[in-house]
Amino acid sequence: MSKDISKYLYQQMDKKAGIEHTFHRTKIVATVGPACDTYDKLLELVKAGVNVFRLNFSHGSHEDKLTIINHIRRINLEQPYNICILGDLQGPKLRVGEIENGSMTLNAGDILTFTHQKCIGTKEKIYVSYPNLADDVEVGNKILIDDGKLEVKVTEITGNKEVKVKVTMPGVLSSKKGVNLPDTKISLPALTEKDLADLDFMIKEAVDWIALSFVRKVEDLKILRGILDKHQSKSKVMAKIEMPEAILNLREIILESDGIMIARGDLGVEMPVEQIPLIQKDIIRKCLHRGKPVIVATQMMESMMDRIKPNRSEATDVANAVLEGADAVMLSGETAMGQHPALVVQTMRKIILEVEKKEYRYNREEDLKPLPHSPSFLSDAICYNACKIAKDVNADALIAMTQSGYTAFVVSSYRPKSPLYIFTKEKSLVNQLSLCWGVRPFF
Repeated sequence: MSKDISKYLYQQMDKKAGIEHTFHRTKIVATVGPACDTYDKLLELVKAGVNVFRLNFSHGSHEDKLTIINHIRRINLEQPYNICILGDLQGPKLRVGEIENGSMTLNAGDILTFTHQKCIGTKEKIYVSYPNLADDVEVGNKILIDDGKLEVKVTEITGNKEVKVKVTMPGVLSSKKGVNLPDTKISLPALTEKDLADLDFMIKEAVDWIALSFVRKVEDLKILRGILDKHQSKSKVMAKIEMPEAILNLREIILESDGIMIARGDLGVEMPVEQIPLIQKDIIRKCLHRGKPVIVATQMMESMMDRIKPNRSEATDVANAVLEGADAVMLSGETAMGQHPALVVQTMRKIILEVEKKEYRYNREEDLKPLPHSPSFLSDAICYNACKIAKDVNADALIAMTQSGYTAFVVSSYRPKSPLYIFTKEKSLVNQLSLCWGVRPFF
């Protein structure tokens, strides 16, 4: 096929897929918030390079979320795009309650009392939204508040189920800040009452991907999967890795899920921060081996919430995620609350494209040979050899059909240099595949 014809076909197919700029194979996930929740602003982000919109169910009402979903569906209907919707469940997030006057200063050595009885927080007592706190923690355990900005140590567990702590890292404690228990194995359900209500809404609205927060073991995912199956939902399941227990059960979690999100915020609080880079690298490698899409998330370009350029370390962070083989990189507060969401997306896309110019980014099939004893060996081998042949003959394109998405996931995981076009008869699958590295999906 001549280069001119190939170029024309790429342009026409990319136009049909809604790609109006240089195609970035590593996808971009943007969190929707007050800074970008109108139709025009969402469309601006899509044209800047967003492939997936994340709806954070920790904030906002179902009415708010429905309005945003309708905006995204309208974009997909009126524009040539296949934008994916990722619903992110809050999960069993622990928080302090309301603090008197909104905040208070904690000094080193202060003694506080944590209680499961709701109250306005003072230096006498502070409510923590975890009824089993006194049962699960032990004297000497560390408790972190506000993403590790404050640290206290358990000194006493009283007879009336209250926990006395001593401030070891001082600071300002504000209302509703998150609580982490890195030394404690917590006994919370995988899905809270709020999660179940949010999940019911997501199923009704046919959200493309559903992310389960604070996954600890494979059984957590099976509970979610069971609910989806009961309602005959076609939504894909994403496990968020943000707990030490999840790292211990990583293999089983990857196998049970459809995709993985490396949620580095809580993970970096729960575990020593120096361990996070290698954990990230290991998770991405394991996901590639299993053909599961993986998102790198949290604080990727946070300085751009109020600046027009990222820090050099942030640019390196995004580039490193691309080099390691992530399917997607995610923006959180940068797009949800930032001053210029579209500029952040454009900047992230430029970094991705610069890295993707390098030849060594592609053709990883030699590192990911099919496992002979795997139940999916035959289909994996077909995908593997298709990518190998495409590399050997410098193919102009790779084209595949899929009904479940599995073929697309596996071919994508080999990171072929040839453009990857995926066709499906399943309408729900088209948007879901927009999350996957290099995939241009068509219905």
